[in-house]
Amino acid sequence: MPNDCWVITDGAAGNERQALALAQALGLSARNLVLPLRAPWSWLAPRRLPGGRLAVAAAHRHLLMPPWPTLAIGCGRAAALLTRLLPDISSGATRSVQILDPRIDPRHWDVVIAPEHDDLTGPNVLTPLGSLHPIDDAWLAAGRAAFAHLGERPGPRLGVLLGGPRRGATLDDAQIDRLIDSLRTRQARDGGSVLLLASRRTPDAWFGRMRAALGALPGLFWRNADDGPNPYPGVLGWADRLIVTPDSVNMLSEAAATGVPVHTPALDTLPPKLAHFHAALRRRGLLHDLDDDADAPAAPLRETAAIAAELRRRLGF
Repeated sequence: MPNDCWVITDGAAGNERQALALAQALGLSARNLVLPLRAPWSWLAPRRLPGGRLAVAAAHRHLLMPPWPTLAIGCGRAAALLTRLLPDISSGATRSVQILDPRIDPRHWDVVIAPEHDDLTGPNVLTPLGSLHPIDDAWLAAGRAAFAHLGERPGPRLGVLLGGPRRGATLDDAQIDRLIDSLRTRQARDGGSVLLLASRRTPDAWFGRMRAALGALPGLFWRNADDGPNPYPGVLGWADRLIVTPDSVNMLSEAAATGVPVHTPALDTLPPKLAHFHAALRRRGLLHDLDDDADAPAAPLRETAAIAAELRRRLGF
């Protein structure tokens, strides 16, 4: 049915990806709604103010109309207001699941899914190690099929995922140079190719510096749509080893799901929650220093299916 599930986000790619991955794992048909909030609701979300549906811009308000979904999945603070309101607006027809710490008491939702490093507890709180994602063997196989030409690049294939600046976790010029030196050293020793991808948050200066230094090596350098379709699924599917900048929980979680060794440049300090996440990955053998010669982990990080199974049990789906 088309209204099995509404996925609600503010349009941020990472939020949308997590919510859609959960809906898919639940086997629900999802209607994807991007619903930014108006002030003053946007300032205080997910705290309630009078007006309810008026929090959504008039051009989008018609989307919050019946038939109501069985389940609403939100990700991010803006969506948390709407997933909080929907059970009341729908007269109890809709159950609510919120991904990421809503920063208020989780009792306002049927279930809250917050990563372990958020340190959120409660009888209705589920705590995966990292981000939810769609990556499993079938997803990786589909990525290899869609970007079969990457399999023709010489092996071993070294995938490099670049994030961007984050408060307390930003690579400086010296660290970018060390990353470049490490990639050159690995390729000179092992041969193979470098498959380097930027994200939306990657500064042009980072990408330009790395492309200028490494562009003569066999491989791929992708910045944006000007370089063709985003080969992210293909890079994760074909890489024999991955290097990920330390700033992104989503990218680190997805890299750790591939089953290949994952490395990250070391920073002197990380924000406390991010440091907690890095440490947890390292304890499970899922993350290594930049120049370590690590083997593949015993088991990849794939918790979305288990979270979906627990949701089915709790909500009776």
